[in-house]
Amino acid sequence: MEDFDRVSRVDKFEKRRKNTKSILILVVIGVILLVFLLGFWMFGGKDDEAAKDENNNAAPQSEENNSEQDGDEEADQFTRIEEKEEQASDQDANQEQQDKEGETSETNAVVETEQVQPSDDNVIEAYIGDWQPIGTEQTGSHTTDYNDGSQDRKEIAKAVSEVTGLQEESMVTHWVGNGGEQKVEATVSDANNSQIYRVYLTWIDERGWKPTKVEKLKQVMIH
Repeated sequence: MEDFDRVSRVDKFEKRRKNTKSILILVVIGVILLVFLLGFWMFGGKDDEAAKDENNNAAPQSEENNSEQDGDEEADQFTRIEEKEEQASDQDANQEQQDKEGETSETNAVVETEQVQPSDDNVIEAYIGDWQPIGTEQTGSHTTDYNDGSQDRKEIAKAVSEVTGLQEESMVTHWVGNGGEQKVEATVSDANNSQIYRVYLTWIDERGWKPTKVEKLKQVMIH
């Protein structure tokens, strides 16, 4: 009987020991879980807030960059539009000038002429007409530039070509000189001197050189 009681007490002790051990394990596990949860709550929450702040900061910066890019693109677009408008304006102005010059050339080619008295014995015939100024790129006060290649020489050659019928590209200019205040005289011919002319021109402000008289010559004579 005593042995039975002893065995029962041993069994009870073992059961209590096992239960105590299980409870301790559960308590340790519970403490570990609690520490993990507290750590996650404290540090994990800060990381989420930092990520949110970073995203919030990144969004305005991205919007600002996009806004700057849009502004640059709009500025470039406006610049291109202005450049195109300026080019179109320049082309229109050039075309208008060319049209005016073309009209003047056609008009001067069909002007009725009137025979006048020759100025010397070297003149075969002389005639005048109501020719139009040939146009000019010069503005402001005008002083004739007689140097080769000057704007005056180019415009004088064009006016002489129109009233004589000589091709400007092959025309030979023998002499261009002063014919009075804002007036010039030009002696020209074709390449083989078979057609020789003396042309008198007057400068018209803002409109260019206006032919006033043409003389057909026997030979080239500079006076």
